[in-house]
Amino acid sequence: MAYQIQPLKEFLVRPALPPPLSRISELAYNLLWSWDHAIRSVFRRLDPALWKECNHNPIQLLGRIPQEKLDRAAADPRFLLLYRRACERHVSYLHSTSRNEATPQIAYFSMEYGLLDCMQIYSGGLGILSGDHLKAASDSDFALTGVGLLYQHGYLQQYLNPDGWQQERTPLNDFYTLPVRPCTDESGNEVLVSVDLPTGEVLIKVWHIDVGRVKLYVLDTNIPQNKSPEHRAITDQLYGGDIHKRIRQEIVLGIGGLRALRKLGIKPTVHHMNEGHSAFLAIEDIRLLMEEHDLSFDQALEATRLSNVFTTHTSVPAGIDLFDSSLVYDYFHQYCERAGFPFEKLLTLGRKDMQDPTERFSMAVLALKTSAFRNAVSVLHRSVSQNMFQDLWPRLPVDEVPITSVTNGVHAPTWINGDLATVYDQYLQPDWRERLEDAKLWELVQEIPSQELWEMHRKRKRQMVAYIRERAMRAAEQRKASTAEVRRLKEVLDPDVFTIGFARRFATYKRATLLLRDVTRLKKLLNNPEMPVQVVIAGKAHPKDHPGKTLIREIVTLSRDPEISKRLIFVEDYGIQVARELVQGVDLWLNNPRRGEEACGTSGMKASMNGILNLSVLDGWFDEAYEISGGWAIGDRVPYAEDQDELHASSIYSMLENEIVPLFYQNRGTEQEAPAEWVRRMKKCMANISPKFSCGRMVSEYMSELYQPAHDLWTKISKNGFEEARRRTVWDARMSQSWDNIRFVELGDGPGDQVMSGSAVPLRATVDLSGLSASEVRVEAVIGQIGVNGQLQDTYALPLKPIEERGTAVVFENQFTVQQTGRVGYSVRISPNHFDNPLTRPCNALLKWVSD
Repeated sequence: MAYQIQPLKEFLVRPALPPPLSRISELAYNLLWSWDHAIRSVFRRLDPALWKECNHNPIQLLGRIPQEKLDRAAADPRFLLLYRRACERHVSYLHSTSRNEATPQIAYFSMEYGLLDCMQIYSGGLGILSGDHLKAASDSDFALTGVGLLYQHGYLQQYLNPDGWQQERTPLNDFYTLPVRPCTDESGNEVLVSVDLPTGEVLIKVWHIDVGRVKLYVLDTNIPQNKSPEHRAITDQLYGGDIHKRIRQEIVLGIGGLRALRKLGIKPTVHHMNEGHSAFLAIEDIRLLMEEHDLSFDQALEATRLSNVFTTHTSVPAGIDLFDSSLVYDYFHQYCERAGFPFEKLLTLGRKDMQDPTERFSMAVLALKTSAFRNAVSVLHRSVSQNMFQDLWPRLPVDEVPITSVTNGVHAPTWINGDLATVYDQYLQPDWRERLEDAKLWELVQEIPSQELWEMHRKRKRQMVAYIRERAMRAAEQRKASTAEVRRLKEVLDPDVFTIGFARRFATYKRATLLLRDVTRLKKLLNNPEMPVQVVIAGKAHPKDHPGKTLIREIVTLSRDPEISKRLIFVEDYGIQVARELVQGVDLWLNNPRRGEEACGTSGMKASMNGILNLSVLDGWFDEAYEISGGWAIGDRVPYAEDQDELHASSIYSMLENEIVPLFYQNRGTEQEAPAEWVRRMKKCMANISPKFSCGRMVSEYMSELYQPAHDLWTKISKNGFEEARRRTVWDARMSQSWDNIRFVELGDGPGDQVMSGSAVPLRATVDLSGLSASEVRVEAVIGQIGVNGQLQDTYALPLKPIEERGTAVVFENQFTVQQTGRVGYSVRISPNHFDNPLTRPCNALLKWVSD
């Protein structure tokens, strides 16, 4: 082994900036440049070739640019004007804030963040969403702080061997050449926190990334103070290693993240867990409340859950982190002992059924049980999640399981291409970037001349083709491909041909090869002499996903078929930049997952905002958008069944052959002439999707539906030394003690066998409350249609009001007007009245039906 030289002294060298450019580092270290074209142009103008070579990383650019180029720029009045305007935009953006003490202080925890292509601390859609969430929160001026992990190695860089089989490299993140800096205290010392593991104390270094007005704090264990290689490797790589590494990462994120915020003096009123990875933060918060406010475990849980928001992105149980109880015991029994509560209390929070000793500890269940606010990421995903987690509320109908939905959005300034933004500057209102959610503003899209919009699109398409050719040739040369192969890739794709894009993670449920199911029909489609078609595919499979890798090899093998080798290509190493080129440059975006398994999906939103039409299964976001999107639907709104693969493939071919491709080429004398109906659909797509599926709309819904209510409840329950939390737990105990004695004594006569629509139906129930007062309970009639199975469906709850006391019994009544025809029925139930939104109902809450 070669001798390794350790440095005697380490120091950081920064570029010697000419005085006229003294603030350029300030611009580089704030990621505002990544979505502000005017600021980004400063770095591109310094050295366009080096900017591209540095993968659009301004810190690396400034470290590598020759001094003479900096001096030349500092003496160039044209560059200085550009630079001064960028500085003005930077200052104006950061200083226009309206936060105050009453603003919710939100801590947003996520395992990954997709902010920049050069900053590999993300793997896919969850990370991209987290990055867009921070940017939109910054634009909306929310007092939001991000928390994540700073990985030494990126998720994976994909490359293909000569056989088309995916290989992986793990890129090394050099933090000192990225826009990330260590946090320091008032004395200039680096901020460190620690967590205890069975293997000893782990020290954690805290770094920060400036994302506009928002700070993202990222945690790093790969530091000299940790002597153990195991401890240093905790933040080595995202989603890498065994089950021990996974639980350690989640302890560092949840517990270490909360400790880092406290060390920095940040006191959130709301904790947002973006997926269950960070759910251990709730246990740490309970420990702190017990220690600092002398609360019991139950009192601390009652208080902390009101400030917690949990977002699930999972559509199948296999996507949830599960740990053996023995493993959780190894990592937490001493923690629980020091905190002063039994380990069984923690175990109960991570299990659905404590009577089943084989059940594994679930991070999603932990998050659900410790959060009063829970949401899915699309309307359809809400229904999927309610079904998946119903056994945590076994007494409730599925559609009342307290999981709401906030449909994901995308950060439009990041994903709308610069040429389209320039068109918008001419035809929308001057402040359109600040009014992205204003549907009225987007009606002005109709005023954009069709030919001008079409020329903009053709320009982006030419740019995309050039980008793909260059990337493909470079990859072929690196794998020592033949000269003929490199020459072929130099001519792959035609910017005047109708182009379909498909790019996403290569999980099998996304059915990446559905379009390739009938190769003969596909070849005929691609090689149509009058209306040719070409397909661009990109995506990564998980390193351990053999079926996903097999799908990639099938695509690559077919793309080398001489008959279609210039019409089909797989683009290697899918990432932010590849995604940006594709969603801004193709003509049609294809999305064909199994319905119900795509929680939301956001790539189609990005395409839509650039005028790219969708051909998609009615899943996730597109189930809400299809009718207003200008695009096309694959299949119907029915659950997935295996026989749909053949049906959906046939539907895709048929729509392409008979409707979509002919529409693209319709009435065009030349390639330059805009296809009128196609451009009309583009405008419809842009005008409707841009405001409705923007990330600004998304974070606004989070604020009104989740953050603000959580903040208000936390503010209320934390007053007077958490007096209400203490009172609530006493009340809960009294309620539990009385619950078995509560019984329905009598029900009113109700309606006859037949009722005319529009008639009032009286409801009456007498309930023995066993000493409880009427205000302490909620008596409701659950009303709905009677389905073919004899069960109530499409139900809603109607509260019954107390009108009379009869000893320990109380009479409740109300009435409802029958609007539906057909078979209608109702039942009656009683539950504790927690005086909260029903959506905050705790898991396994007390509930009794009249039929019990």
